[in-house]
This record gives sequence, C-alpha cells and structure tokens, in this order.
Amino acid sequence: QVQLVESGGGLVQAGGSLRLSCAASGRTLSRYSMGWFRQAPGKEREFVATITWSGQTTYYADSVKGRFTISRDNAKNTVYLQMHSLKPEDTAVYYCAADSYNGGNYDYLTSTHTYDYWGQGTQVTVSS
Repeated sequence: QVQLVESGGGLVQAGGSLRLSCAASGRTLSRYSMGWFRQAPGKEREFVATITWSGQTTYYADSVKGRFTISRDNAKNTVYLQMHSLKPEDTAVYYCAADSYNGGNYDYLTSTHTYDYWGQGTQVTVSS
C-alpha cells in the first residue's frame, strides 16, 4: 500500500506560482510512476502531468505545457508540481497518483484508470 498526501495548494492571483508536493509513505516511490491530475467543479478529473520511475520521461497536458513542471525526489519519497503563470482556469482540486507501471506509454500514463493509489487532493484557486 502507498499512502499519498498532497500539500502546497492555496489561493493565488493570476500569473502567480505555486509548488505542490506529494509525500508518500508505506512504500518507496522510486518504483512507481507518478501523476498529477485535477478536477474542477462540475468537470471530470483530468490529466495534468506524469513522470516515470527514473524521472527521465515526463508528459504534460497541452493546457499546462511550458507552465508546469513535474519532478521527483526519490530520496525524499516526494513528487512535486511546480506551477507558474497560473490562470483562473487552473482552479481545481489537484491530486497525485501512483502506479507500479514501469514504462513510458503515453496513453497508459495519462489515464486516470491507470493509477492504483491516490491522495486526498489539495485545492488550488487562481483569482483573476
């Protein structure tokens, strides 16, 4: 079992930055692909970013490409999502997720159905 706890969310003005963290316990994260997803009110949960075991491969949703960066520190058992140039449409609950898949398949890594473990989410609100 992997327990995931997100932190770092909050209220920020448009154009601002936030860094989300996802701390894991129970298992070492180094053997998990990690993803960030988000869900806005009235909308389905959507893919934001993902990173493979080694950290060598990352994928981003088009809507965040160039503004968000996913990274991992396996020694700290933590995954990060650095968000810059935030927009009101980035407002959502952000979730991190983990899966033991060790590969680089884009369709697999960007699907909400892939991930076995999820955190409770952290709210990000971007004001205009």
